[in-house]
Amino acid sequence: MAEIQRREFFKGAAAAAIGVGALSGAPAAADPAGHRPPIATTPGGRDFPKVGGNLGNQNYSALDDLHRGNVRKLGAAWVNRIEGGLTTGTNQSTAVAVDGVLYIESAPGNVFAVDGRTGVTKWVYRQTRGTLTRRGVAVGDGKVFTHANGSWIVALDRETGAVAWEKQITEYGSLEKVAIVHHEGRLYLSTADGDRGAGLAVDADTGELLWHFWGIPGPGEFGNDTWEGESWAEGGATPWIHPAIDPDLGLAYWTFGNARGSRSSQDGSERGGMNLFANSLVAIDLATGEYRWHFQSVHHDIWDMDNVMAPVLADVRIHGRPRKVVIYGSKTGMYYILDRENGSAPLGIDERPVPQEPRQKTWPTQPFPRQGPWTETTVVDQPLGTAIPGDPNRAVPHYARGSLFTPHWDVPVLSIPGHGGGADWSHQSFSHRTGCVYTGFGYVAAAHSLTESSNGLRPPGEYQTGGIVAVDVRTNQVRWKKRMPYSLAHGNGILTSAGGLLFIGQPDGYLLCLDADNGRELWRFQCGAAISSSPILYEVDGEQYVAVYAGGTGIPYGNSAPRGDFLWAFKLGGRVAPAPVPPPPVARRPVSGAPVDGSAVRDTVIIGRTYDPATGAIGATESTAVNAMAPTHLRVPVGTAVTFTNHAGNAGTRGATQFFEGLFDVRLAPGESHTHTFTAKGEYFFNDPASPRSTGKIEVV
Repeated sequence: MAEIQRREFFKGAAAAAIGVGALSGAPAAADPAGHRPPIATTPGGRDFPKVGGNLGNQNYSALDDLHRGNVRKLGAAWVNRIEGGLTTGTNQSTAVAVDGVLYIESAPGNVFAVDGRTGVTKWVYRQTRGTLTRRGVAVGDGKVFTHANGSWIVALDRETGAVAWEKQITEYGSLEKVAIVHHEGRLYLSTADGDRGAGLAVDADTGELLWHFWGIPGPGEFGNDTWEGESWAEGGATPWIHPAIDPDLGLAYWTFGNARGSRSSQDGSERGGMNLFANSLVAIDLATGEYRWHFQSVHHDIWDMDNVMAPVLADVRIHGRPRKVVIYGSKTGMYYILDRENGSAPLGIDERPVPQEPRQKTWPTQPFPRQGPWTETTVVDQPLGTAIPGDPNRAVPHYARGSLFTPHWDVPVLSIPGHGGGADWSHQSFSHRTGCVYTGFGYVAAAHSLTESSNGLRPPGEYQTGGIVAVDVRTNQVRWKKRMPYSLAHGNGILTSAGGLLFIGQPDGYLLCLDADNGRELWRFQCGAAISSSPILYEVDGEQYVAVYAGGTGIPYGNSAPRGDFLWAFKLGGRVAPAPVPPPPVARRPVSGAPVDGSAVRDTVIIGRTYDPATGAIGATESTAVNAMAPTHLRVPVGTAVTFTNHAGNAGTRGATQFFEGLFDVRLAPGESHTHTFTAKGEYFFNDPASPRSTGKIEVV
């Protein structure tokens, strides 16, 4: 096993430790031999024919009628409430534009063809197999391709929406969430969830499976012995996102998700080894589905830091040489820039020792690009009452704190970017004009331990904010970074253009336009619902349009993110009015319970016990759960004195620390109390020094 691990490490992980220095040079505009432009990295013009724009997922348009000088004249040309005014559901689909028609999926899973000039619906396919989250159709060979519940692929006639064929493929995991990619008579599909994930190639005429590539190798296959025992059989490694394709090299690039154990993704104790191809980018032969090379960004992941993002392909000059690269990385807050022919690292990636936890069978090293991360990777403990409100890089008090790759066992360890932070699955954009790759990201710290269900606790009371970063692909250095009021890590894709513009939608419903050179805001428009998709740019009858679907999703803001079914298109001189401003998402992570009126509990919170809102009963036994404040959410008028009591039946000292304003910080023996009078409106979070997971909020009205 040791030999194959050494071999896989040098083959994909950090094989080329080439020196780094000050680099310069514009992105390569064409194939260096002077032949036709490379298929994968040539940007679209009048069409935006697939999710990601082109096969290289560059989310870039060569159209340039819109630019800094006139973008303030941009207005809505039309809006289509495609489902007639729906205000619920999960909407993660990005539109595509072909020959002046937009194709989009709604929250219920219906597919719409909409005239790109007028906004009139041309046809609707109404699926019959139940609601399913989707992220975008594929268009090609006279058809529109979508998913249906139960792992069905559905091909629709592009002109009418009539079903051309349907095919169910269930052997490789659930076919859902992931956008479909079409190229030269084939569909490239990814599975989500399941014991083992896979990338699939399917005949676009019939739906017949042509080949598959498992995210976890089976017995006898390269990489299988990087899994302890039989743990490979249920190790996860699902793709979750669509691949990039380079027809000139004959390769598809897939990113595979986190490893998991029999208990959770945070438990590595029963799956020793590197766990390939979890947390990896794999180059796969387009014709046969055979393995070509890989790079694993997180070895033996126990943090759900899986870097599942649609890989971005670019042709740039590094050290003065034209290089075909693939840009990979998101959740860790680092970009791994790799030669897409062989997986080497032209800017250098080093394996560095990291902290160990033998019970977790942690891997001794992790890969770090020499240029470092583009975001913070350590939470900061700041004195109570001194922190700037909303400071994202700040620890909720009393948690054990760590950095990226700090291991855990039974005690929750708080770290950043967190599995819901970094860039996650938002579509990223490479600009031919600036040579930068852009991403929206989140600051969402997470506390990992084996005592947490699923993939980690996002502490109640923390600020869930984010930002946008521009990284020069030629150097892997940050060009600029801009903090934003919301997390932009979950579907908030970026579009850049030859006009020097950057478009991104926010969870508060605003579509923003920034200067791609420096991040300065140039324009904004209220779309009526949270935007969890990518804007696109297309042209009809000589006019250029920006379009975006504003529908919303519950990540990371739960039910506080406004939902809708708004398909918008914008052009210079458009006159349709903005939508009414919806209630903004609640940026702080909520506590576990609904509000309880203070008069119902005598303006008292019992520490270390749960609360039943239906009966008003206090828990009979002591608890250290997240909801171990009775009640967790107390609503009182200004001027109310609230009493905090350590239940007399608790075993030891408990307490209440108010953060981040620092109004009180007390330790109480069983039966003791502390009273604080709240003199100003607002929301005041507090947790227990003895058990920081137990968190409450006082809402003062």
